[in-house]
Amino acid sequence: MADLLMPKLGLTMTEGLLIEWRVKPGRPFAAGDVLFIVETEKVATEIEAERDGTVAKILVQTGETVAVGSPVAVLADAKGDDSRKGQERAAVPVAAAPDSVSGTSRDAPSARKLIAEHSLDSSEIQGTGRGGRITKVDVLRVIATPYARKLAASRGIDLAAVKGTGPAGRIKAADLGAAATPSGTGASMTRASTTVSTPVESVPAAARLATARRVSAAKRDIPHFTLSDEVETGGLSALRAQLNTEPGRTRISVTHLMIAALGRVLTAMPDVNRIWCDEKILAFSTADIGMVTETPQGLRIPVVRDAGRLTLDEVATQATALAHRSRDNTLAAGDVGGGAIAISNVGMFGVTSISPIINPPQAMILGVGAERALFRPDAHGAPVARREIVLTLACDHRIIDGALAARFLHTVVETLEAPYRLLRAAPAANATTERAWTSH
Repeated sequence: MADLLMPKLGLTMTEGLLIEWRVKPGRPFAAGDVLFIVETEKVATEIEAERDGTVAKILVQTGETVAVGSPVAVLADAKGDDSRKGQERAAVPVAAAPDSVSGTSRDAPSARKLIAEHSLDSSEIQGTGRGGRITKVDVLRVIATPYARKLAASRGIDLAAVKGTGPAGRIKAADLGAAATPSGTGASMTRASTTVSTPVESVPAAARLATARRVSAAKRDIPHFTLSDEVETGGLSALRAQLNTEPGRTRISVTHLMIAALGRVLTAMPDVNRIWCDEKILAFSTADIGMVTETPQGLRIPVVRDAGRLTLDEVATQATALAHRSRDNTLAAGDVGGGAIAISNVGMFGVTSISPIINPPQAMILGVGAERALFRPDAHGAPVARREIVLTLACDHRIIDGALAARFLHTVVETLEAPYRLLRAAPAANATTERAWTSH
């Protein structure tokens, strides 16, 4: 006997939501079979078996969230070996190699069938199976929304037989209305009909539950403190307007400019590019910036990788692609997790400012308000028209002190007020300056 543990799918993952079991107690499985599916930060990952075995007892039911390393089932290994270590190795998903060929015999037959039926480009589907193998779940993640998959499962509908009306033929919940329901008596048909309407109330609740747990833990465990400053946006707006007149380029948004600025400042100030994790300080070598994104499935926080080394166009391209994948619910495991800071921009809603909650295990989050017109006195006391945005930085006091946070935010403001800096390479870290600042 051996425990099957909740795997650690990323450096900072602390818990996972078990959303589906693929094996049943007492039934044997083979190496490479999918045992269960775990969701973390809204990315679902199939967990495969490293070796043959049998599930003796399931300890964690579907829908439960458990900490990394906690037992989710008890295994009976046919060979009597301790499979705990093997399962830990199997729990780490293998990313598809860039030059791998999908839609071949290496992929699951059910996945190949769906790819052909829906005329999908298999090269655009990320396989989460062993060695980048495309599974049926990978394809369904592309052709059907999460709610449509859940609804289809509850009604016994085969998604392969449903024609989707969404983008690229993606199946939506509304597409299931005309699909056949399981045969049965009039009473059972009535219950199925009721099921179609009532889950609409439970889906948001389930999505909010994961968010509620995360933010509750953040406010309980992270000693927040916040700083605010205003950034004059005249030069920033002029630069953005000029860049967006050039055809054939990804449009630059305020969020893209903020991400670029944060990336450059984090790269120049490595003492801030850290998090508190398991009573230790973890320092990052790249400036990865999270981007809070509103989607029909709830909030997602995809991450722009190494933003401090990217050009402004590269930041815009990567952030735009991540936003699209967030809203389509096709984020891959590598699109989320990591980084010391995220940005939450509510300016498009006309809100002046926001005091955001840190997304654990990150150490900071920057709230961005709406641009507003106002008058400020000049050097002689005369009113001068300005356009400003309020920035609010929330910090984890376990790792960042007020002076360091103030310098970080001030440097971000300086960078945004001299936006030509965003068109240049990130400056090198200046440890001497940081020590001088923190010594005051």
